[in-house]
Amino acid sequence: MANQQLGESEGAKALVRILLLHRHQQHADVIAGLRAAVELRSCSEDVVALEARKAAQAAGRTPTVTADPAPSGPFEPPGPQLPQVSHLTAHRLAGPLPEDARPLPRLEQWDELLHLRRKDSS
Repeated sequence: MANQQLGESEGAKALVRILLLHRHQQHADVIAGLRAAVELRSCSEDVVALEARKAAQAAGRTPTVTADPAPSGPFEPPGPQLPQVSHLTAHRLAGPLPEDARPLPRLEQWDELLHLRRKDSS
């Protein structure tokens, strides 16, 4: 239905956005939203999301969740912990950087390299 209404490319994008609703809403609510959208003959992700929220509220649940309350599969231990990202903005704004006391680079050697000819080129 989405491909007929929106075309192949846009229809696929709409279906992917509908599938991504599972990130924020429970499975049963998204299914209820899909059923309502099919009854309305609509493939809009907004319709599915709205109907999913209505289904959650009718069931007495919060319409938006960040994860399923109970995992459906067997427990798997989490992967290795990723290092925390350190933001250096506050450190940079704390004070000026010290002056660079290093001497300027010498470029004479680089100039010599520019004038060398390759052995394999004639």
